Amino acid sequence: MTNSARSQIFAKLRQASRGAPVDTLERELQAMGRAPAAALPCPDLCTAFLANVLKNQGSVDCAADRSGTVQVVGQYLYQHYRSHRLVAGNDPRLAALPWRDAGVLPRFGSVEPGEPVALSFARLAVAETGSIVTWTGKANPAANNLLAEHHIVLVDSADLVANTEQAWDRINQDMEKSGRPRGINFIAGPSSTGDIEGQLVYGAHGPHSWHVILTGDVPVTALHEARDLAGG
Repeated sequence: MTNSARSQIFAKLRQASRGAPVDTLERELQAMGRAPAAALPCPDLCTAFLANVLKNQGSVDCAADRSGTVQVVGQYLYQHYRSHRLVAGNDPRLAALPWRDAGVLPRFGSVEPGEPVALSFARLAVAETGSIVTWTGKANPAANNLLAEHHIVLVDSADLVANTEQAWDRINQDMEKSGRPRGINFIAGPSSTGDIEGQLVYGAHGPHSWHVILTGDVPVTALHEARDLAGG
């Protein structure tokens, strides 16, 4: 590429990147509107969310209260790993759970080598995509979401929204109150890649398994109906 051609390209980029007035940008964004959200597999948000988590190759469970939550976590840990140990972020909601009631032994902090299971408390859940939303920081280290071999997530049904647009509305409202987090993660399933010979492989770059526990007011039929909707 000649210097002249390079200069022309950079000149066009500079011209295109010149900022427009804020009111112009706002008018253009409003004129674009919003695309319709994807159809949910059923009217009930809890059931739809659980079904989409299953479709994303995650596993699911429900718990009505704090005691039930630690029991579900303990049962899952022992069933799959014959252990009661895990790593959890310094989220006050996690620290306040009655872990001793289920014999679970959490270590609070960021996951380290040799620690296979991490637990997070999600800020939001999105039924449309079967995803959870976490804010990174001391209460929820990014490493716990991305580096543990097995990732368990708690999310309250009161923090479940229908679609991604509603999630961002909630995020923006929360940021006005508490400021911006270091990072925001939308997580929709275990780690997966198709880089290896074009085959879909789970756990190559992050968690091999992803278990979501929906807590709070959840219809008693939600789990059964979600599994039917997901084909399992």
